[in-house]
Formats: sequence, C-alpha cells, structure tokens
Amino acid sequence: MMKIFRSTMERELETLESFEKGSWINLVNPTKEEIDEVSEKLGIEREAIVAPLDVEESPRMEIEDDFMLIIVDIPILEESEQEGQNSYFTTIPLGIIISDDYIVTTCSEETNILKLFEENRIKSFFTFKKNRFLLQILYRMAAKYLAYLKQIDRRSSRIQRQLHKSTRNKELIQLFDLENSLIYFSTSLKANEMALEKLLKTESIRKYPEDQDLLEDVIIEGKQAIEMTNIYSRILSGTMDTYASVISNNQNTVMKFLAIITLGISIPNIITSFYGMNIELPLQDNPYAYLIIAGISIVLVVGVTVGLGKNNPF
Repeated sequence: MMKIFRSTMERELETLESFEKGSWINLVNPTKEEIDEVSEKLGIEREAIVAPLDVEESPRMEIEDDFMLIIVDIPILEESEQEGQNSYFTTIPLGIIISDDYIVTTCSEETNILKLFEENRIKSFFTFKKNRFLLQILYRMAAKYLAYLKQIDRRSSRIQRQLHKSTRNKELIQLFDLENSLIYFSTSLKANEMALEKLLKTESIRKYPEDQDLLEDVIIEGKQAIEMTNIYSRILSGTMDTYASVISNNQNTVMKFLAIITLGISIPNIITSFYGMNIELPLQDNPYAYLIIAGISIVLVVGVTVGLGKNNPF
C-alpha cells in the first residue's frame, strides 16, 4: 500500500494522487509495482526501498549520491496467533529515505508511530521539512519504546502478584515472553544507537539551529530507553531465577514427604512378609496375633514418620 501526503502552509495534511516535491511517500508492505514506481520516478535504488521489508534487516545508515537511507528497529505489539494467549512485544525494521525533494518511509506493517503523522497529530510537522520530520520519527520511536517498557513492567508486576497465590505454568510462560520481549528491545535499541550515532555526525542533521532541541530530546529518550530496558531485564531475570528456586524447593519438599511416607509404609510390609514364611514365629498361636502385630506396625510407622519429619534427614 502506498500513500502520498503533503503539508500545506496552513498546517494541514493533504493526500495526493501523484508525486510532488516536498511530499511524504509512506509505503506499507508495498507491491512490486509500487516499489518499481517509487524507484523509477524518485530516482531511489530499489534495494533501499526493499531492505526494510526484511524483518531480519539490521539498523544502519547509508549515504548515497542522491539520497540517504536510515533503517531503525521500531517496537510493535503483536497479537498472539494462539487463542487465549496474551499479545507480545517485538521489533520490526522501518526505513526512512531522504532525497532532495522527497521523504519516503517503508515498513512491512502499519505502525502507530507513522499513524500519528498520517493523522497530523504531531506539532510542527511538515512533510517538506525533511530533517525535522526524520528527528520527529526517531523521537516518537524512542517514546514508543518507553511506553511499551512501562506496559511490560506493569504486566510483570501483575503476573508476579498472581504467582504469589499459585505457581502455574501459564504465569511463568508469560514472564518468559516478557523476558524475550526485553531481549528484542535491548538488541534493537543498541543497534539503533549505533545507527543514530553515525546519523548525528552528518552535517545535514545539525545545520538547522531550530531542530537542536529536538535532536537533544532524541538522544536523551534513546539513552533512557536503553537504560530502562537493561534495568527491567535484570529485574525480570532475577525474578525468573527466584521463582525457579522456589519451584525447585517445592519439588524437594514434596520428594522429601514422599520419601518419608515410603519408608513408613515399608515397615508393615517387612513385618507381614515375615509372617508369610512357613516357619515358627512369635505369637503365631495367639488368637490376638493380628491385632498385636497391626498395633506394633502402626506404632512403628508413626514413630518413624514423626522421627524423620522432626530430624529432617534430607
């Protein structure tokens, strides 16, 4: 799908049917024909348009003769394909191509970040101010990371409260999914940081003094997102280790209990096995032999079970 937008001097955003200078071309999972059209009419290499559509593409920055390509990983919230499972967080590449007259964004999925620009909900947004537009996208990307990190923290706290009541596989799997999400975030943010460091060294990004505050905000938000990801990752990793220890301790307690019970009930088996032998045995002619032997077995079982439980030999 291809959409073309252009800002007016009245701060409105109009949709166009054809390419015009100063416009923004947004490609979302574009067709081959759309890719070829943009490449041919805007003079952009086809590979630069296609690269961000690969979910395995790494963040990077490339400067060519006629355009500049920036690929960053943006966070998204995906719905689970399995019924009854919670949604999960992951990242996908977003490509931003800046030429002399156009700015092109390309992504494999529609994102909330670009949706804000399509709805003209961003202050001081103009499609023809390409450097500012780029910085605004990067700032919204970092802000979205921070928002999702807060959601992960809230989910983690809620799951931990549930685990205090009962340790079930469902909650542990949810914690594992959150831990994976943080790994994705951490990897993507570090890769983004390397691409942004290279971008910020380019002279074209720093030549507009009115964009300096926004540039600083992009740097601050990015570093804060990385720091929060590392903190939440360490907390969640420690939580998983703690619950693994709790589960192991509970298992040991159950095994100890079963071992004591097994030793206790083996005593009557030993005694009765003797009286199953064809030899002379005590009390065999006593009419109350059964009751006496049963009583002795019960006393021994209780004594052994209580003794092992108190002494905690395991």
